[in-house]
Amino acid sequence: MVKVLRIINRFNLGGPTYNVAYLTKYMSGEYETLLVGGAKDDTEESSDFIVTDLGLKPIIIDEMKREISLIDDFNAYRKIKQIIKEFKPDIVHTHASKAGTIGRLAAYHCGVPVIVHTFHGHVFHSYFGRIKTTLYKNIERYLAGKTTAIIAISEKQKEELVVENNICRSDKVHVIPLGFDLSKFQENIFEKRKSFRKKYHVDDDEIVITIIGRLVPVKNHQLFLEGIKYVSEKTTKKIRAFIVGDGECRQSIEFKAKELDIPFVDSSKSEKKEILTFTSWIKEIDIVLSGSDILTLTSFNEGTPVSLIEAQAANVPIVSTNVGGIENIVIPQITALLCENNNIKEYSELLLFLVENDALRSEMAKHGWKQVHEKFHFTRLVRNVETLYKKLLAN
Repeated sequence: MVKVLRIINRFNLGGPTYNVAYLTKYMSGEYETLLVGGAKDDTEESSDFIVTDLGLKPIIIDEMKREISLIDDFNAYRKIKQIIKEFKPDIVHTHASKAGTIGRLAAYHCGVPVIVHTFHGHVFHSYFGRIKTTLYKNIERYLAGKTTAIIAISEKQKEELVVENNICRSDKVHVIPLGFDLSKFQENIFEKRKSFRKKYHVDDDEIVITIIGRLVPVKNHQLFLEGIKYVSEKTTKKIRAFIVGDGECRQSIEFKAKELDIPFVDSSKSEKKEILTFTSWIKEIDIVLSGSDILTLTSFNEGTPVSLIEAQAANVPIVSTNVGGIENIVIPQITALLCENNNIKEYSELLLFLVENDALRSEMAKHGWKQVHEKFHFTRLVRNVETLYKKLLAN
């Protein structure tokens, strides 16, 4: 029996949580996996349901928090070392930055034979200033030297790690895309569409443009609002825009909407119908996507955004900035229209073009499921990771 200790920053809504949940649940019988995660961040919706629905009971380390704290981080490090001493893993596999730092250091100092780290994204641009970014790069270079193998979730991310930021050698990085159970996005689509549009008073002839994700600076919701303003002034169609998610930038995004004179409503407080609706977090993303006509993403930086994979699984065409690994998960011009990072004019014009073109939206929708249903299925993810583990253990 091969023992795997799997460590993640925290169980928030997104790709990393699904990734560790499926890897913990569905690895073959020759692997025993212990799942460890950090504390929930107050600005995020808890996604404990992702692991509990699979019957998993992870160990929670309350001291492993999103913010940097010398005391909390050291205590988290000590707790992980104790878990390693008791569990005696053959492999420690960390996911995302905080878990990757604390977990890899603990594993290295405990003499764990194989140490693996998955970059679900990175903070090498669009998060911090030059000095802090340089510090994080140097930390990652140091940790890479203590790591047996690094997993990148796209070819583009591997290029960023190896070529652009010189984090480690190319032969240490293995590209393994994320994996999900996407079947629900093809089920009862008509009923789900009707349910969403009835709840938010969307007329049959209104085109719904949706953005899904944390309301944080790197997601650049300002660009989304600029696009909605442009489309609302130029289009011959009726549109509705939905911001699904919550976070620290909620007030600044509302202020920007007011500045652009975009009428908006908080659906938790009012059923009033406006061009823009803030919904906060919604767990049933399959219902949201069934009710949407366009899914958009405006981030400055991304790893593998789950919303774009799910949109394609739900046959929803995409308009997105071309950043991070996005070009590796969509088919440009076929399932998604991509623009330069933070290019207001290009983004707005692409959004308008897709709103105006019913035939194009219909054509793009036909290709989404074919693009993602095998490439991003969790069985492929598990198979790839098991193959890597066997190779590393053999060496």
